[in-house]
Amino acid sequence: MRLWTERPMKVGPILLVAAALLALLLALPGQTVTTRYLNDLFVILDGAYRVAAGQVPNQDFHTPLGPFAYYLTAAGYALSGTLGGTMPTAMALITLLVALPMAHVLSSRLHPFIAIPYGLFLLLILAVPVNLGEGITSLSFAKFYNRIGWAALGVLLVMYLRPVRIDRRQTILDTACATVLTLLMLYTKLSYGVVALAFPLLVLFDRQQRRWSAGAMGATLLAALSIELIWQSSLAHLTDLRLAFALDGGLRGTWGQIVDHILVNLTDYILLFLFAGIALYRTRSVRDLLFYAFCAVAGFLIINQNFQAWGIIMLHGAAAVAAETILRSESRRPQGVDHGSWSTAAGARLLFLAVVLPTIIYCLAALGLHTAAASVRAGVAVPLPNMEQSRVANLWTWSDYDTATAYHEVLRDGFNALSQLEPKPSRIFVLDQGNAFSMALNAPPARGDTPWLQWDRTLGNTSYIPPETLLADVQLVMERKLPDSPDAAKGPLPQLQAIYGPYIAAHFDAAGETQHWKLHRRRAPSIPEAALHLDGRS
Repeated sequence: MRLWTERPMKVGPILLVAAALLALLLALPGQTVTTRYLNDLFVILDGAYRVAAGQVPNQDFHTPLGPFAYYLTAAGYALSGTLGGTMPTAMALITLLVALPMAHVLSSRLHPFIAIPYGLFLLLILAVPVNLGEGITSLSFAKFYNRIGWAALGVLLVMYLRPVRIDRRQTILDTACATVLTLLMLYTKLSYGVVALAFPLLVLFDRQQRRWSAGAMGATLLAALSIELIWQSSLAHLTDLRLAFALDGGLRGTWGQIVDHILVNLTDYILLFLFAGIALYRTRSVRDLLFYAFCAVAGFLIINQNFQAWGIIMLHGAAAVAAETILRSESRRPQGVDHGSWSTAAGARLLFLAVVLPTIIYCLAALGLHTAAASVRAGVAVPLPNMEQSRVANLWTWSDYDTATAYHEVLRDGFNALSQLEPKPSRIFVLDQGNAFSMALNAPPARGDTPWLQWDRTLGNTSYIPPETLLADVQLVMERKLPDSPDAAKGPLPQLQAIYGPYIAAHFDAAGETQHWKLHRRRAPSIPEAALHLDGRS
């Protein structure tokens, strides 16, 4: 087999066409259909709404996510023109953007039989509106940033392989691709960015790839400095990250949950062990061994930080590298000497297809389901103005659907209460998991607060934003009443009320009460305090 001469298929154009088709499936219906994690959708849209209103992530509101996650969703909001079209359009856009470096990297390093299924695998992970590891009917754009990180890492890892040709043009394109992918991860979610920054250190040991790896490290540093001159919020971002990190010292979940992560992903680890074992038997390379170990360990550390059970995509990236290594080792053998070479190469191809094909089918089915549901306007619309294109559907997800539709009544109750207030409320803070009311009312968002109150993920008993900081600019607080259920007292709401309730009582007056909400409007300053402000002495 002559690996480098038998390449009749143009891998790059095939992947770009596939990305365009997936983007159309996402964006054309112009609707968001969800079957679970409704509050997560509100958190995402609230962030996009804030950026569209002129706020800067980590500067005007607290968040552990990188700024690109918000600017991407704001771009989806601007392009679609509706909140319901925001996430499908945003994910269509990032699918097209990631496809550009992917087309170059995979076509220059992988055999078409490896490159095309692996590229489709990564594109579908990026496009599918499902949290990896959950059912096909669990439609949601929640945790979209994790899928961006996994797909970008999956492309970057293939750059461990030497390209077909090494020349000046290839080096320039490699440098550009590695820089773009690393920056994408750094400014989407830092855990992926840290791994991306460490990866070129492995490549530096390869003399033939030192130029692009060193160039990418330098270009990333220069780009980060340039971004900081504009953003000026890196330190604030690190402070927000430390708050989340302090909840558990960086180790998510109990030891039982950590063991579960290992067991759920055990099949992928075994398949990587098989691929890596065969490849290492051929290469006898310590550097290759370090690469596979890096993928196995770093991938587990990332998923351990995620709200995600299955899907260590770094293992699949390492398997692609190992499969290509096996094919290359076979191509170097003299023809006619080893009669088993064809079977080894064919076996590597088929085994790799077995690794990625189930996920390709799974993601394609889930994406097709979302497109079909969005096209026929399945389910019921969120009962708030400006949110009509966001729908909750029952796709054999009865308990999730019942929970979401029950929450619709809570939303409707809160909106009706706000609509009756005079003057029109602004700078609204919702003491619940998500804020859908600022968007519904087209109200200016508060500064210095956060769209993301997720207990034990972004705040907890020992780590939270002080109330005098979080609520400093807030004019109206909507406090969710405890739902009528035995589990409500154990949920996050009582914890949030315990932390922020005393400050609200001291600085806000009651502005109304409904079946599901208590409304608090900021108390007007006393006369001496107001005079002090006018004198400029405070």
